[in-house]
Amino acid sequence: MTVSEQQRADGTGAAGGTGAAGRLYGVGLGPGDPSLMTLRAVQVIGEADVIAYHSARHGRSIARSIAAGHIRPDHVEEALVYPVTTETTDHPGGYRGALDEFYAEAADRLAAHLDAGRTVAVLAEGDPLFYGSYQHMHKRLAGRYETEVVPGVTSVSAAAARLGTPLVEAEEVLTILPGTLPEEELTARLAATDSAVVMKLGRTFPAVRRAFEASGRLPEARYVERATMAGERTGHLADTDPDSVPYFAVAVLPSRIDAPRPSPAAGPGSGEVVVVGTGPAGPLWLTPETRGALAAADDLVGYTTYLDRVPERPGQRRHGSDNKAESERAEFALDLARRGHRVAVVSGGDPGVFAMATAVLEVASQDAYADVRVRVLPGVTAANAAAAKAGAPLGHDYATVSLSDRLKPWEVIAERLRAAAAADLVLALYNPGSRSRTWQVGKARDLLLEHRSPDTPVVLGRDVGGPAENVRTVRLADLDPLEVDMRTILIVGSSQTRWVRRGDGRQIVWTPRRYPEG
Repeated sequence: MTVSEQQRADGTGAAGGTGAAGRLYGVGLGPGDPSLMTLRAVQVIGEADVIAYHSARHGRSIARSIAAGHIRPDHVEEALVYPVTTETTDHPGGYRGALDEFYAEAADRLAAHLDAGRTVAVLAEGDPLFYGSYQHMHKRLAGRYETEVVPGVTSVSAAAARLGTPLVEAEEVLTILPGTLPEEELTARLAATDSAVVMKLGRTFPAVRRAFEASGRLPEARYVERATMAGERTGHLADTDPDSVPYFAVAVLPSRIDAPRPSPAAGPGSGEVVVVGTGPAGPLWLTPETRGALAAADDLVGYTTYLDRVPERPGQRRHGSDNKAESERAEFALDLARRGHRVAVVSGGDPGVFAMATAVLEVASQDAYADVRVRVLPGVTAANAAAAKAGAPLGHDYATVSLSDRLKPWEVIAERLRAAAAADLVLALYNPGSRSRTWQVGKARDLLLEHRSPDTPVVLGRDVGGPAENVRTVRLADLDPLEVDMRTILIVGSSQTRWVRRGDGRQIVWTPRRYPEG
């Protein structure tokens, strides 16, 4: 029988059983260097009766090795040895089942000491509640015993210190990611954030590296292995040999503020134009890919209203202009890219739907810009946004038409409206009216009434996603042009579109996916 087994059997401990329950401590030890342990951590270890720590089956414990100088011969030691170290096991509950059973048994072992009145200190590398094994004991025991968690320096802070570069600054956002996430999820999150730390590398490293590359962040990424410990190594992630990466390594995207950036004077062929859609309103509508492109740009070009939706970033240049200067904006952006700048042309909604992508591509087709790289990133369209707020009016075939006659004659618009109405398509009507265009909505309504019932539902979506959002549904016969402006989109139902009021009072509109035969 071991010392701890004997003490559990007779109810005594290093401090002697007092009848009162003992106290549980989760002790953060820092990233590896014993000198980075806090004074409180050293104090708690010195006063504890029982020292517990997790270890692999080989018996060596990194946590114990960090605290070794403070563990006395009279300390009772509880080694909590993991039954598995990879996700292969013959346990009937699989890998997760094996671990749950282990954590439950380990908690019972510690509870026996606590019930005997002993103070138990569970050692944890880094911080106990930051991806730490201690948390599994905490969730099982903290509600039953008096508990204190002693914070520790995390590997994230240690890695940044060893790199000697700011991790986040000002309004930047730091994202902490486990390398075990699916590769596509990692890619999306890396593209969307300012700074990041990816932990749990080792066997995940090849997928993590691909995610950095796919997100366009690999040139910025740094690598830190065993920060503050023996064998510490730092370098660029792109230069790291995958076969040499241990579990105790992290990938770091440092702060972008004041970080070295490729010079815009790098020359022809080094710049690009990315046309991005911001969706119908603010940051909630941005895709991760768009966030990444906006953050990586040297220059932002766009209609001032849309540029205002994009957060300010130090070092970026913003070039706002009037809403009608589309060709000029496109040419300006392409000229910047031709000189080596990374340019994001900012558009509302989706840039390919009545927006800036067409203008940019039209100018880019000229011989002068043939060597400038151009990409278009999608965004949430005004039609999709308004439809989602109303229900699902675009659930079947639909047509999208702009009512603006600034770039095409009204006769063309009217002909297309008649054709779509005759085909019984749902209609998404963009640019229905403005201060200078007030009659088109009435004309379109009258034309559609030649083919549609007066009771056809029409969704009016105004400022969807914005502070003045107003989405409501009216009968086609009751559509009032005076209630429609440039910030409104109209969705006109087909003969099959349904419009009901639910028990909660909310109106919903949807178009069935099945069209009646005959």
